[in-house]
Amino acid sequence: MAFSVSAGERRVECAPEMTLLQAFLRAGVWLPNSCNQGTCGTCKLQVVSGEVDHGASPADTLTEEERAAGLALACQARPRTDTEVSGLGDAARTTHALRDLTATVLAIEDVARDTRRILLGLAEPLAFEAGQYVELVVPGSGARRQYSLANTAEEDKVLELHVRRVPGGVATDGWLFGGLAVGDVVEAAGPLGDFHLPPEAEDDGGPMVLIGGGTGLAPLVGIARTALARHPDRGVLLYHGVRGTADLYDLDRFAEIAREYPSFRFVPVLSDEPDPAYRSGFPTDAFVEDVASGRGWSGWLCGPPPMVEAGVRAFKRRRMSPRHIHREKFTPASA
Repeated sequence: MAFSVSAGERRVECAPEMTLLQAFLRAGVWLPNSCNQGTCGTCKLQVVSGEVDHGASPADTLTEEERAAGLALACQARPRTDTEVSGLGDAARTTHALRDLTATVLAIEDVARDTRRILLGLAEPLAFEAGQYVELVVPGSGARRQYSLANTAEEDKVLELHVRRVPGGVATDGWLFGGLAVGDVVEAAGPLGDFHLPPEAEDDGGPMVLIGGGTGLAPLVGIARTALARHPDRGVLLYHGVRGTADLYDLDRFAEIAREYPSFRFVPVLSDEPDPAYRSGFPTDAFVEDVASGRGWSGWLCGPPPMVEAGVRAFKRRRMSPRHIHREKFTPASA
């Protein structure tokens, strides 16, 4: 039995197995969302009427006091009755509809230490924004894992994922670095996430800095290429922070982008294994060294939470407007 879920004048149907977030996104209704694991709190909303099951909502993201006050995490909560909610932000905003996907593995390439590029072919194009992600279903486990797309929106039939192996990981050791083979069929859902450029009409073409840690580089590739296609002369500074040269990849790809767009600069930064050919330290510190003022810039951060938090501090130190700071934290599923 499906329940009716409404927010103002927007009303959607929510099947029993769906969360509130899934119901809205599948109907093309925008709702703030980021991690979809209940760890970030981005999708927190107010339940005005009705009853919800909070599911696996973590107590440190949604406290008992907040639950008692009628708050819920849309990515975890499922309605038990017809429900009315508020707190969607711009209730008139739409988004690319979330949908189930069946993809075929077209290629698997080891590109760096414990890092793979996986290409997934779709029978039908997927509408998304550069920077968003898809959720893969791990066969035989029921687990779902999120992986950012390295694509631009025009590359909508072959999805590119960058995956780093997690020792003992159900999805990586147990599947993506284990038995996955070219030709396998993969079940997924997408697109998800709010980490993407504003609409082209709202993009002023101002300078950008993007900082990725490890495979946090993936969504920044699509964002940077989209930004440059819109405004070929805009300044785009992309830092990739890794431990050592064995973790670097796609250097030729970024060299080609720099040849096409002279205003683009790619800066690898090594934290643990110095090499005289590259910068040493942390990418957030390198930005502070390179840029005297971030006024008028936008900042994009993707990677482990400590790196993202350090990046926010670095951007603010250089007087970047907080509303122009965008972040996507990569958190282990166990978190």
